[in-house]
Amino acid sequence: MSAMTDTTAFATTRPQQVRQALLDQQEIALLDVREEAPFAEGHPLFAANLPAGRIELDAWTRIPRRTTPIVVYDHGEGLAEPAARTLRALGYTDVSLLEGGLQGWKEAGGELFIDVNVPSKAFGELVESERHTPSLPAEEVQALLQAKADVVVLDARRFDEYQTMNIPGGISVPGAELVLRAQALAPDPATRIIVNCAGRTRSIIGTQSLVNAGLPNPVAALRNGTIGWLLAGQTLEHGADRRFLPVPPEQRAAAAARARAVADRAGVRRASPADLTRFAAEAGRTTYRFDVRTPEEYEAGHLPGFRSAPGGQLVQETDHAAPVRGARIVLADDDGARANMTASWLAQMGWDVWVLDGADPAAALETGQPPPLAPEPHGPLTWVAPRQLARWLREEPEGHTVVLDFTASAAYVRRHIPGAWFVLRSQLAQALAHIPAGSRYVLTCGTSALARHAAEAVARLTGAPTAVLQGGTQAWITEGLPLEQGETRLASPRIDRYRRPYEGTDAPREAMQGYLDWEFGLVEQLARDGTHGFAVA
Repeated sequence: MSAMTDTTAFATTRPQQVRQALLDQQEIALLDVREEAPFAEGHPLFAANLPAGRIELDAWTRIPRRTTPIVVYDHGEGLAEPAARTLRALGYTDVSLLEGGLQGWKEAGGELFIDVNVPSKAFGELVESERHTPSLPAEEVQALLQAKADVVVLDARRFDEYQTMNIPGGISVPGAELVLRAQALAPDPATRIIVNCAGRTRSIIGTQSLVNAGLPNPVAALRNGTIGWLLAGQTLEHGADRRFLPVPPEQRAAAAARARAVADRAGVRRASPADLTRFAAEAGRTTYRFDVRTPEEYEAGHLPGFRSAPGGQLVQETDHAAPVRGARIVLADDDGARANMTASWLAQMGWDVWVLDGADPAAALETGQPPPLAPEPHGPLTWVAPRQLARWLREEPEGHTVVLDFTASAAYVRRHIPGAWFVLRSQLAQALAHIPAGSRYVLTCGTSALARHAAEAVARLTGAPTAVLQGGTQAWITEGLPLEQGETRLASPRIDRYRRPYEGTDAPREAMQGYLDWEFGLVEQLARDGTHGFAVA
């Protein structure tokens, strides 16, 4: 049954029932199907953002068990019920609507949180408040660097974030790598280690990881990260490429032992290959399997069935990686340090987390990235090659062929096919009302993976022949065909991406300070909400 033909009504779930499931640590996926920007304006603590227009691409990976209890909501935009129908068409059997939507949650006394990745950020603030994680203000760190003191700055963010802007002289060591690699970067126990991120969370978790692991060096977080650095009127570096060093075997073994001791104290459990087989056979339980090494290591060879989730980002983005609260998580690496340190934090965040021990070193490994788990679109598709589309656009009257681009708005602004319109699939009908009618429609996105799922609706709404660009805009680029940039034709608002005050280099000072002020208040918000289940060890 397709989502189009499904007319069966949906049950509703009361906010109190969702809250009780969270308190009882029962599995539940509370899905906010709005775009990311409105989601970031306010949502329940453990809501996961799964935009309605991307459900077919993301649901099977993010919610692997089809019998998972799923509760869907919006804020009156009319997205929730169609999204629920799409989920049901994908095979999910326990889908309901949140009674009253977001407003119903609020009226029932539920706390609303702003921003994204809130469970992790709130947890980081709780860690600092309970463990008194050491930190230094930006001015003091700059003074140390200018005095050429014995100090090393380790940047705990993703490498691409580090390259955008970093503390002068800082080295990229993404969060889960810190305990494994810090000793190689600061072999003298007297060397002071400063851990930074863009704001606070990864600095706090990274610093506390080194403290928990018993590293002999003095360690401190850069208070408020690159935001604090900029607010202090100090200059950042751009385009740096300093990365961590190889780790000698004796340091690798020592890091693994430290990390395992930390994980044991946090109550992390041990999984064997036989346990993995048992978990896979459990029809009533969700198990996420993550490889927490670097993306490069993962692609070079990983255990079948494990997804890449570098440990620092996994702790930072639990709501995205594991939207089923109450699920089981199994972590793997090849040294013990990264999986155990990551697991120690997830356990404190209330997850049932296991580390895979005893994997066969000679086991067959997969390379590269696994193919995406996504259904085929309903109905036959008509495809058009990039050069054929280029001929249509060049030789036909203007507006005869209308190109609809369903890629992320940031990618659209960076480069797109000349004349293409940016469209959010979740707002397709409104977008088509804004666009002059054409005689033919061609759909694209980065690879056309999402565009092909919109073809049926475009053909139905326009009554015109509809085709999908073979290989998407990437194929158009590979052919060397002309490109356009900028916000040239926005048929939908750019709400698919929340503008983070801690990313990029041009955020207003007021936004940066407001973000910090919000983070400072998260511990009190957690207490008011009462569903978090965090226990700082």
